[in-house]
Amino acid sequence: MNYFKKILQFAVPYRRYGFLNIFFNILYALFSALSFAALIPMLDVLFKPDEKVFEKPVYEGFGGLKDYLQEYINYRVTAYSGDDEMKGLVLVIGLVLVLFLFKNVFNYLAMYFITFLRNGVLKDIRNKMYQKIVDLPISFFSEKRKGDLIARITSDVLEIQHSFLSVLELIVREPLTILFTILIMFGISTKLTIFVFVFIPIAGMIISRIGKSLKRKSDKVQKEQGEFLSIVEETLGGLRVVKAFTAESKFFNTFKNSTSRFFKFSNSLLNRQNLASPTGEFLGILVIGVLLWFGGKMVLIDKTLDASSFIAYMGLAYNILTPAKAISKASYGVRKGNAAAERVLEILQSENPIKDPENAFEKTDFTEEIKLNGVSFKYEEDFVLKDFNLTIKKGKTVALVGQSGSGKSTIANLVTRFYDVTGGGIFIDGTNIKEMTKKSLRGLMGLVTQDSILFNDTVGNNIGLGMENASEEDIVAAAKIANAHDFIMELPEGYNTNIGDGGNKLSGGQKQRLSIARAVLKNPPIMVLDEATSALDTESERLVQDALEKMMQNRTSLVIAHRLSTIQNADVIVVLNKGEIVEQGTHEELMKSQKGYKKLVEMQSFAS
Repeated sequence: MNYFKKILQFAVPYRRYGFLNIFFNILYALFSALSFAALIPMLDVLFKPDEKVFEKPVYEGFGGLKDYLQEYINYRVTAYSGDDEMKGLVLVIGLVLVLFLFKNVFNYLAMYFITFLRNGVLKDIRNKMYQKIVDLPISFFSEKRKGDLIARITSDVLEIQHSFLSVLELIVREPLTILFTILIMFGISTKLTIFVFVFIPIAGMIISRIGKSLKRKSDKVQKEQGEFLSIVEETLGGLRVVKAFTAESKFFNTFKNSTSRFFKFSNSLLNRQNLASPTGEFLGILVIGVLLWFGGKMVLIDKTLDASSFIAYMGLAYNILTPAKAISKASYGVRKGNAAAERVLEILQSENPIKDPENAFEKTDFTEEIKLNGVSFKYEEDFVLKDFNLTIKKGKTVALVGQSGSGKSTIANLVTRFYDVTGGGIFIDGTNIKEMTKKSLRGLMGLVTQDSILFNDTVGNNIGLGMENASEEDIVAAAKIANAHDFIMELPEGYNTNIGDGGNKLSGGQKQRLSIARAVLKNPPIMVLDEATSALDTESERLVQDALEKMMQNRTSLVIAHRLSTIQNADVIVVLNKGEIVEQGTHEELMKSQKGYKKLVEMQSFAS
C-alpha cells in the first residue's frame, strides 16, 4: 500500500473529479440496494392480491421502518389500482424500472468523472518520468538499458492505470453497495443476515491465499518485458553490424529465449489471476445455496419470513456477489500493480547528483578564461584524471591529443558538467561551475561530437534545436557557415526535408555539418569539439574542417582531436597520457621537441 499512496499523490490535481465520482458512486450504491428492495411490493401484488392496505400506515420509529415502507407502498398501490390489480402491477414495475434507471445513470456519471482522473494521472506520471529521464545525469544511463526504461514509461505506467487506478472506481462504490445492501438485508431478516456473515470470512481467507504471490510473479513479467524491449532496441540500433557479421540467428535466439521466459511467467501470473474469478463465484454460489436452505426453512417451516421478502432477500444477497468479486479482483490488481509502481517510482525517486545549488549563479557571459585546477576524476575505481591543471584563455583554441583512454573526452564531459569532478574544481572567469546553474553553463557552450546526433525531424528544426523561434534567415546563415546550405538545397524539400531516424537519410559528412550548423546558430562563446572529424572520409573532412575553422573564429575552443592534421593551427596543443599532461605547445614547438606528439603525427602520417 506504500506504493499506492505515492501514486495517489498524482491524483491531487484531479481531486474534483474524484469527489464527483464519490458522490455519484454513493447514489449508485444506494439505488442499487433500493432497486432490489423494490421487488418486495411487486411480489406482494403478484402473490398476495388479497392483502390490500386501505388505511394510510403510521410511522412508529426507526425500528418499524421496514414494515412502514412496505405497508405505505402497498397502501399507494391499493389507492392507485382500486379493483384493477393490473394497474397496481404496472405501478410497481414502473417503480422498479425507475430505480434501476437511476442506478445505471449514476453508475455512468461516476465512471465518466473517474476517467478524467485516471487518464490525468497516467499523463502526469509519464510527463514526470520523461522530465526525470531528461534531467538525470548521463552516468545514470550507463547502468540502465534503454529498452527497460521504455518498458517502464509505457507498459509499467499502463499497468498502474489498470491496477491501482481501477481501485479508485471500486474504493467507494463497491463497499457502499455492500453496506447499503446489508442494511436492507438486516431490515428484512436479522437472523438470516447474521447466518450469512458466518461464511464471508471463510470465503475471504481462501481468496486472499490465491493473491499472495501475484506481486512476485508480476515483477518477473515486467522485468522480462524490459529485457526483450532492450534486445529489440539494440538490434534496430546495430542492424548493419548484425547483418554484416551474420549474427541474425544469435540475436534471434537471445530474443526467443527472452520471449519464452515471458511466456512462462505470463502464463503463471494469468493462471493464478484467473483462478480468482471462478473461485470467488463458486464460493458466492455456495453461500447462496446455504441461504436457500436456511431461508427456505424460515419460510416453509418456521413461518418467520414471508415468501416475497425472501425472494427479494436472495436478490440482495446475489447483489453482494458482484461488488465482492470486484473487490477481491482489485486486491489482486493492487498486488500486481505494486511491482509496476516500484519500477516507475525507482526512476521518479532517483536522486540527481549533478544539481544546481541553492542561490545558483546565472552566468550569462564569458570574459577571461576556463581553468581546470587540480582536477581528479574516476568513473568507478581507477582515476582517469589525477591532479590535472589546464588554463584556456578567452579567444584561444586549445587541442587535446593522446591515445584512447588518455582522458580527452572525460575533460569535455567535465567542462560541460555531464559529470562532476571527484576532486579539484573547474572555474569559468573565477567562478566554480558547480556554483552556476547548469542551464546557464551549457548556454555558454556549443558541442559538436564524433557521433552526429540528429533527430527524426526536418533539417530546419534540427539546426534550430538550440534556439527557440529561430528565423529562417538565421538557420540559412548558420548552414552556410557550416558548408551545409548547398547540399540542403538539393534535398527534395530543402530545409523542410525530414532526415529520418537519427538522420539516416544523410551521409556522415552531411550529418556532421548539420551538427556544426546547430552549434553555430546557438552562437556560444565557448566551443567544445569532441573528435568532430574522426569518422569522416577525406573530402567530407575537408568540408567539415573548413566549417569548423569558420565556426571557431573569435571563439574560445576546446578541441579533442583524433586526426592531428585538423588541429595544427591550434594556439595550444596539449598531449595527454593516462590522464596527465606530458607536453604542450604549438604544433611547431611540439614537432621540434621530438617527444610524444611528433611520434603520434608520424604514426598517423605512416598509417595514411
